[in-house]
Amino acid sequence: MNIFFVFLTSLLISYALTIPTIYFAKKFHLVTDRRKRTHPAHTHKGIVPRGGGIPIFLSILISSFLFLPMTKILIGILISSFLLVVLGVLDDYYDLSPYVRFLANIALSVLVISFGLGIPYVSNPFGGVIRLDQVALTIHFFGKHTVLILADLLAILWLSWTTNMVNWSKGVDGQLPGFVSITALFLGLLSQRFTGHDISVQAVVIFSFLISGAYLGFLPFNFYPQKIMPGYSGGALAGFLLGILSILSFGKLGTFVLIRSVPMIDAFYTIIRRLKNRKSPFRADWGHLHHKLIDIGWGKRRIAVFYWTVSLILGICSLFLKGLEKGITFVTIGIILFVFIIIIDRVKQERLAV
Repeated sequence: MNIFFVFLTSLLISYALTIPTIYFAKKFHLVTDRRKRTHPAHTHKGIVPRGGGIPIFLSILISSFLFLPMTKILIGILISSFLLVVLGVLDDYYDLSPYVRFLANIALSVLVISFGLGIPYVSNPFGGVIRLDQVALTIHFFGKHTVLILADLLAILWLSWTTNMVNWSKGVDGQLPGFVSITALFLGLLSQRFTGHDISVQAVVIFSFLISGAYLGFLPFNFYPQKIMPGYSGGALAGFLLGILSILSFGKLGTFVLIRSVPMIDAFYTIIRRLKNRKSPFRADWGHLHHKLIDIGWGKRRIAVFYWTVSLILGICSLFLKGLEKGITFVTIGIILFVFIIIIDRVKQERLAV
């Protein structure tokens, strides 16, 4: 199957469906209006439609039916993704509690894992693999079910983490769909090496490319000045699906960590900063890396392109680096980013003092 055709089809479907989504979001008041509600993390002005996850998910759903066999795992992914988008649209409209969203994330992670998704082993950076499927529990409930305790628990934690971490990096126009498309593309390229689930390597590649196309098709409407926001539905769906892609090709968790190292380090820094200030790590604020870049005068286009460029460079690196090398690169980026944040904070303080 021509992968470029899959990518292009998903892209065009997403692009076409985003247009009516904007219309219906305005019609049914699925919008963010800063005059009515102030959100500490928002960078936009005026009234902007939300619900960007709707056309993206529909593109992925339609493309999956067109190009992929409906295996048990894929059905579980699509059902869980649909429920996540519903949750996201409800949040876009009602602004649900972050605690409710987090508990729902865990529940949806459990749901998709119940369809057979799991992490039975991870790559050992020093060689070989670390088995996680040795501890099992058999449950007799409407049949016989085997639960791989460590493997499934790690998968639940991983998906809950990626769902929220990626969602946090959508604060600037065009930021999220660009780096998600790039990340999915590289995960697709790397998944050609091997896969261990009840799904073929080709299916994982196709699924990666159609996810990449769906987010790229949404990008023209989200790039500055944005006509529609990804919203929680688009941001959480991105993290959920990227986490799933990294699991579908065993050993690609390290690849995902490398490519998404800037948002991941930013998320770690954000959690530590909020806890240090005795604030809930779930409560949004103005303090992410993209906020700090705005504070020193970077424009929204520049910030979005910065995130895309870093993702592209690290994606290329992931094609050649091995386990331990990826870990060293991640730590190096973390140190550079930490120093960069300190410099930004000092520049901001000096400007305020003038």
